[in-house]
Amino acid sequence: MDYLNPLRLLSVLFTFELLSLSNGTESSADEECPVIITPDRMVIRYGDSPQTVQCQPNTTASTNVIKKPYWKVPERNITERVTWTPDTQQDWDPRPACAGEFVGKPKCTKPLDYTLYKKPDSVSILLVDNAGSVVKEDVDFQLTCEITNVAPAGNLTVRWYIGNVNFTSNETMNATGCFPQKDTDCDLNVTRSPMNVSQTINFHLNRTHNGAEIKCEAVLELGKIEPSEMSSPINITVHYKPWINTTELPHTIPLFRGYPEELVCNASGNPPPEIQWFDGQKHLVSGKTLSVNEAGVYNCSASNEVGSVSYAVKVILKEDYLPLIAGFVAVAVVAISIIFLFIYSIYYKNTKMRRYNLKNAKLSAHNGNVAHNGWDMQFPMTKLS
Repeated sequence: MDYLNPLRLLSVLFTFELLSLSNGTESSADEECPVIITPDRMVIRYGDSPQTVQCQPNTTASTNVIKKPYWKVPERNITERVTWTPDTQQDWDPRPACAGEFVGKPKCTKPLDYTLYKKPDSVSILLVDNAGSVVKEDVDFQLTCEITNVAPAGNLTVRWYIGNVNFTSNETMNATGCFPQKDTDCDLNVTRSPMNVSQTINFHLNRTHNGAEIKCEAVLELGKIEPSEMSSPINITVHYKPWINTTELPHTIPLFRGYPEELVCNASGNPPPEIQWFDGQKHLVSGKTLSVNEAGVYNCSASNEVGSVSYAVKVILKEDYLPLIAGFVAVAVVAISIIFLFIYSIYYKNTKMRRYNLKNAKLSAHNGNVAHNGWDMQFPMTKLS
């Protein structure tokens, strides 16, 4: 009989074996397991009151259930329970999953999106290589942000602040106090339990950052919530070379003969610079002010422990023509006045003064043509013209 052919019989037996294995193992297919987890995401703070999560078949698959869904928690060896309540003191990585068995489907599981987090015990900034809080402009220095006992480190971001400006760094975060470094317990993306983490970055500061506060902040990025902890600030002093304010001190300055000129050299720097004036190699005075009464090239030098800078001022001697002009104007005014008085006197004599002749003088009563002296004597006068 053909249906009893050994080869066909072996083929049928092999097919049944595959079906048997398929129904007895968990699904590795992409199809989602038809179970409902409530709530579907759980983010709990370390030490908070525990929450309970349920595992149920969805409504469309409820009639095809072979076995009621249950929780599988490998970390706690928990099985056969419809609900699960995490221990918020120790369930850092329990990997809970809701398992189910359905008609026509292999065994399947659906993991719970679960996070137990812990804010760091402390966040602090350390100066690398015992560097002080005084740095030089444009010289790199390093700071380390140390974060103690935080979980999960894989969700950790470090934010840095200089004054009111914040930024994040691409520098790697490292587990501290963890040896060897290649151990999985040192992998920030694997270990879910609390660990110590640090990040070291390079700073390149300039004079605008002098006196600025630097802080670092540990932020756990957990979706809708971002618990964080801020470090205490450190104050940074930036030392920089002097700078001379050339807007107040031109390169060329006129000097009028007989009038000394003051040259004022204002310079800023940190530490405050020492200011000196030179005439060539000859030291003239220490301080920002120099009084000059001769033409020449004078150099202002400002220096501190970071560096020095100099600035040359050329003093040009010029004659002051103002007194000459004033004298000329005065002489002109006097000359004009004399000429005016001379002309006026001639005019006055010719137009304002009249001539009289004394003739047949008689003492008589007063009339319009009689002149009087101081003793009440009268002189008759005849108009000549």
